[in-house]
Amino acid sequence: MKLQQLSIFIENRSGRLAKITATLGEAGVNIRAMSLADTSDFGILRLIVNDTDRAVAVLRENGFTVNLSEVIAVQIDDRPGELGRFLTAIDGAGLNVEYMYAFVQKRMEHAVVIFRFDEIDKAIAAVREEGYTVLETSEIFSM
Repeated sequence: MKLQQLSIFIENRSGRLAKITATLGEAGVNIRAMSLADTSDFGILRLIVNDTDRAVAVLRENGFTVNLSEVIAVQIDDRPGELGRFLTAIDGAGLNVEYMYAFVQKRMEHAVVIFRFDEIDKAIAAVREEGYTVLETSEIFSM
């Protein structure tokens, strides 16, 4: 239900993203979802991978700063207005979305969205109470 997400701090310069992805690939780590936010000097690359422990180890061995955080993957109907309905329900439960990003792959007629909440356990309960599905780790890795 909770996913481990890697946050990697990288300098905003040519080749750094390529180095991270190549390092993970050489270690046999598969990236399942990603988001990159940047400023003029640095970026934060957020990843969901199939082998978190291996990814953290090889990235740190190669000099990258890596932090772990918990996020959830929510299945949301893929139709106009559904994300707004979901976020309105979350707001009504008094929860704050710290950030979110879409999972590239679609699951049947549903989009998969990764969320970081300020109160993750409360968010899981609220999401389920509203009738949405919080995906298990195995479901994300099998997509």
